[in-house]
Amino acid sequence: VPKSVEEHYKNLLKRIEANDPFALNEMGRTRYKEDGDYKSAFQYWSKSAALGNMDAHLNLSIMYLDGEGVEKNEKKRLYHLEEAAIGGHPV
Repeated sequence: VPKSVEEHYKNLLKRIEANDPFALNEMGRTRYKEDGDYKSAFQYWSKSAALGNMDAHLNLSIMYLDGEGVEKNEKKRLYHLEEAAIGGHPV
């Protein structure tokens, strides 16, 4: 268990370098909610979703719904929503 925020962040970066889909999703959430950096969030969530993270698929669906960081796109929104649902996310 990390003993500080800095240690947590350092561990998170190591996990991202190793393509950990959960770490990528967490960094996407941080960029989206805390930093307001939608483009970066999109990149992290796209990679996480490609690695099978269903939370990332749901997050991408919401981005396509709201048009934050991406153009609104109903087809892509539904694709990611369906992927999340098929993958077991309770959407």
